[in-house]
Amino acid sequence: MKRDVVIVLDCGATNIRAIAVDPQGVVVAKAVMPNHSQPDPANPQWQLWPLDGILHSFAQCCRQLMPQIHQDKIHGMTVTTFGVDGALVDANGKMLYPIISWKCPRTVAVMESISRYMSAEKLQQISGIGQFSFNTLYKLIWLQENRPDLVEQAHAWLFISSLINHRLTGEFTTDRTMAGTSQLLDVKREQFSSTILQKIGIHADLFPPMVAAGEIIGQLLPDIAAELGLPAGLPVISAGHDTQFALFGSGADLDQPVLSSGTWEILMVRTPKVNTTLLPQFAGSTCELDSCPTLFNPGLQWLASGVLEWVRQLYWHDEASAEVYQQMISEAGAIVPGANGVRMNCNLLGSAQHHQSGGWQGVSLAARRGHFYRSALESLAWQLKSNLSLLEEIGEFRTRELLLVGGGSRNTLWNQIKADVLNLPIKVIDEAETTVLGAALFVWSATGYYRSAEQAREQVNYRYQYYQPGEQQPLYQALSDSPYPIIEGAIHA
Repeated sequence: MKRDVVIVLDCGATNIRAIAVDPQGVVVAKAVMPNHSQPDPANPQWQLWPLDGILHSFAQCCRQLMPQIHQDKIHGMTVTTFGVDGALVDANGKMLYPIISWKCPRTVAVMESISRYMSAEKLQQISGIGQFSFNTLYKLIWLQENRPDLVEQAHAWLFISSLINHRLTGEFTTDRTMAGTSQLLDVKREQFSSTILQKIGIHADLFPPMVAAGEIIGQLLPDIAAELGLPAGLPVISAGHDTQFALFGSGADLDQPVLSSGTWEILMVRTPKVNTTLLPQFAGSTCELDSCPTLFNPGLQWLASGVLEWVRQLYWHDEASAEVYQQMISEAGAIVPGANGVRMNCNLLGSAQHHQSGGWQGVSLAARRGHFYRSALESLAWQLKSNLSLLEEIGEFRTRELLLVGGGSRNTLWNQIKADVLNLPIKVIDEAETTVLGAALFVWSATGYYRSAEQAREQVNYRYQYYQPGEQQPLYQALSDSPYPIIEGAIHA
């Protein structure tokens, strides 16, 4: 039976994928290749992304995908990827300098000395974006300071999604959601900031016209179509930064916070309001542009499953890897709420000099390894509670329920602890491909299959698992009234 499908090309930090999605948001076929950055020949500590290698992997993925959908009608395609990275190009789209990876440390010194151009506080109030050394801003300053000749002769700066889209269509564009990650925008006006650009000596015409998610960029060119094994002339639709499409693809409503739980927990919300003057007060804060116009995605992030993995290596390093996490959950589940007084400060990235280092309190000879793991789960849940309160202040909303996505959401004990500590319903989505799904919905809209991305999302059969505050919630409420040294100094900059 002939199906209708769209194709999403997803470039992640570890995998490159081509995925076919039907009109109900169901993944009908996929192909995957590994992805990794490469050392810069000029300095082995520096990291670059190989654009030709990425495109070659996309071609291999598409050729693996096509036999699975060769009888289907392909309506269009789009590209999603990580933010901030890009390159200077000439008038033909040829890169003048390789893509500096977000993993590359060369821009750390630029960020640390940004006050030469503008205060970090002012930068975040304008752009919404926090101080992360991989931001596009610092890459352009590094190029300006080290290769001013290339900046001078460049026709354009293209973010990585637009570099791929240029190869697909020959068009110069700027994906709006990618621009929103750059620390170069006036986030409230949704345009590149003349104030920031003037301070760093970059002209606004370096950036091609901005395109919103769901706009048609162009048609797939014959040469690249032949390489990919796809039909020439396919509409290529703008998408961009993976985070924004994961939020939309998760089914999140406006003012419904979403927690992406992994090595880092990233708490974001889709909202029409944001108080950017508050952002510089909180470490790990940011505000990006939503996939939909006039909406924002303020957020906070902190180390989460990275802490739990550290605990695993300390206390379960000899256990079989396939069973270790369930064993950890079982042992921690046998411990009462409050872990018999064992409490953890999870700020493992803090500075001992400023009394912000992590560690445990209340440890006795009766403590077992389950106490340490449970105290870490509880500590991170209290940190979530504090950050959610901050996000409500920044985004001017009130939480009715929290939506969970990501690997950490598979930890059932942790999910229940979060529901009890927050005293809120926790909703866990049964869908691993929220980024791809979100991007596909905009393609279905752009090609006229649905009248809007929102209508396309209404066709998706979302399935959730719910965790309600349980019988242990009053115990956590009592704990909240006593000193709990787990978030002290971990949030405020």
